[in-house]
Order: sequence, then C-alpha cells, then structure tokens
Amino acid sequence: MTTVRLPLFPLNSVLFPGLVLPLNVFEERYRAMMRELLKTPEEEPRRFAVVAIRDGHEVAPSAPGMPDQTSVPERGPAAGFGEDPLKAFHSTGCVADAATVRERPDGSFEVLATGTTRVRLVSVDASGPYLTAELEELEEDAGDESGPLAEGVLRAFRQYQKRLAGARERSLSSGTDLPDEPSVVSYLVAAAMMLDTPTKQRLLQAPDTASRLRDELRLLRAETAIIRNLPSLPASELTRGPTSLN
Repeated sequence: MTTVRLPLFPLNSVLFPGLVLPLNVFEERYRAMMRELLKTPEEEPRRFAVVAIRDGHEVAPSAPGMPDQTSVPERGPAAGFGEDPLKAFHSTGCVADAATVRERPDGSFEVLATGTTRVRLVSVDASGPYLTAELEELEEDAGDESGPLAEGVLRAFRQYQKRLAGARERSLSSGTDLPDEPSVVSYLVAAAMMLDTPTKQRLLQAPDTASRLRDELRLLRAETAIIRNLPSLPASELTRGPTSLN
C-alpha cells in the first residue's frame, strides 16, 4: 500500500471523495496549516486529510465561553483530542484538495476543498504547530454487481428525495443531475442522505462500492418508509452540508 504524510484536519462530519468541503478556519493550529498550504505552488495540489472525530471536540476550548461557559482552555495541535489523538478519530478518512484558500484581514481563512481519495489513518504526529498523519491510500474496488446496484440506489434515492423535499421542491434526480458511475453514485448518495456521522462513516469505510451501495439501498428504503408515515417534514437541500465551524 502507498503511504503519504499530510496535515490532518479533524471534523465532526464525514468527507467523501468528489464532494465539496467549505471551511471557515479560525483556530490558530488550522491557520498555521493553511499558511503552510499556501506555500505550495498553485500548479500543485494543496492537500490535507479530513477524518471524522470519534471522541473529542472540533473546536478546542480556548477561553471561558469558547465553546461553552464551563470550558477549560486548551492549547496545542491536539487540544480537545485527549492524550492519544489516534484514538480520537475514525480510522478511515478522505484526502481533500484545497482549490481555494483565502486569508481574511483578521488572519482567519476561507477554504473550499474537494474530497479526492480515501485513506486509512496509520499514525498521528502532534509535535508540530498542527496535527500531521501518516496515511495509507485505499483503493476503491467495484465489487460484485455494482452497476445494477447503482441503478437501484438511484431509483430509491429519487423516491427518498421526493418524500423528503416534497413535490414543491425542484428534484435533484433528473437525468442530467445525477451520475451513473457506481462509485460516484455511492459517494454522492452517502453525502446527500440525512444520516448521523457513525452511519456516514460506515458508508465511507465500506470494503467496496457494491457493499456501500447495498447498505445505501437498505437505508434509503428504511428512511423513505419512515418519512412516508410522518405528517410533515421541512424541506432540506440535500447536497449541501453546513459549513464547518473550523
């Protein structure tokens, strides 16, 4: 397996390959990361790894009231993640390529990145100004019957979306909007469904595309059945998640 060492950006959410990640970077450890990324020539990828937090805080307590009134200030690249940061994160993450890194007058950053490749977390280094990690790149195997499964997932996703968004909303399921390549379908649907972080993490680390699609098909059918029986549900924009606090 190919390994790589990259800056590490833990979040309370899961990033999937092909999905866009907007970030509002204000903590000093992540500002330092972005300043370092800006040293990379524009023609080269500005890469960092995103992992979902298993046990810890996306924003470290920095002063009373930040982020809560009883917080105890913490400092350093591993603040909020305990004595062994490796245990605080899920083991499978995603490399992000920062297409846009804009520094604001106050020193914070506006970042727009895109997920590229799944990686497995091997080790975490907290000796520098920000976390870095040794990562093992994960191949995406198609698995058995990924093509037919992708077709089934798309049909189920259309029904899920219609139930969730309602007939008044513009559907995302027109032929020009959704892809048909199985792995792309699997990641798009995983990101678009309204699921908790552990479930999204399970989908990210599926052993192959077909396994992920089978899991999504079960989830879509179950969620659609639940929504069908609800008296009302507010419309949601399915392909856009909230901007991270960091």
